[in-house]
Amino acid sequence: MTFKPLRKAVFPVGGLGTRFLPATKALPKEMLPVVDRPLIQYAVDEALEAGIEQMIFVTGRGKSAIEDHFDIAYELEATMAARGKSMELLYQTRLTPGAVAYVRQQEPMGLGHAVWCARDIVGDEPFAVLLADDFMVGAPGCLKQMVEAYNQTGGNMICAQEVADDQTDKYGVITPGKRDGRLTEVQGLVEKPSPGTAPSNLAVIGRYILQPEVMRVLETQEKGAGGEIQLTDAMARMIGNQPFHALTFDGTRYDCGDKAGFIQANLALALARPDIGPAVRAFATDLLARD
Repeated sequence: MTFKPLRKAVFPVGGLGTRFLPATKALPKEMLPVVDRPLIQYAVDEALEAGIEQMIFVTGRGKSAIEDHFDIAYELEATMAARGKSMELLYQTRLTPGAVAYVRQQEPMGLGHAVWCARDIVGDEPFAVLLADDFMVGAPGCLKQMVEAYNQTGGNMICAQEVADDQTDKYGVITPGKRDGRLTEVQGLVEKPSPGTAPSNLAVIGRYILQPEVMRVLETQEKGAGGEIQLTDAMARMIGNQPFHALTFDGTRYDCGDKAGFIQANLALALARPDIGPAVRAFATDLLARD
């Protein structure tokens, strides 16, 4: 079978980041750094690794730092060049001219609404959605794993992770069908089911490959859980009309929308770095010994 290649990715970055106030009062939460790179750069690099050619950022007011991050910084680069410093780290943040688009969400009405705002840029192509605060660490990257599976199945694909039974009310949860290794047929989706009522412990996490038909579903989608337009609800309406699968991610996910998860990600990546890992490990060991 052949399918339209996946060339576009949507990054919903218009959220207010209220869980990290006051840090996010003037700084987009997607610009919070894990060690020395912002969350959004990790997500973009993951998309590039998976072969994505066009990045579509769905932004809001106060998010201009994201645009600046992926642009040329003339004063900084001129100063570094004059001082003979390497520009390699800055080159890694540049996106090819024409390979990035920005669209305003205008008001925060949920993930489904954010994705729908990108409809004209997505057009009639399949597209990926990446949530930057779901920080995925693996080799190959999460989206590349999904693309490899998508090239076999087509249709819609979501990333899944097994969660504890008492955590299902924090996620969209999959009603599973036939399983083939890490690939699970999706027969239904339930948004944030109460503990004890979930159809499985396979939770949907922030990576998706969707067909453009979801945009037409979102156009008439009513508000769901939390009074927001939920992407999960729109995807559930497409089950049965197109192939729909979930791929269990082979790697580690850090919930960087949560303060504890954000600290854990910083600690884990710092410990894995040869340049700072030994110093951080010694400090952490000493700190724990005091307790």
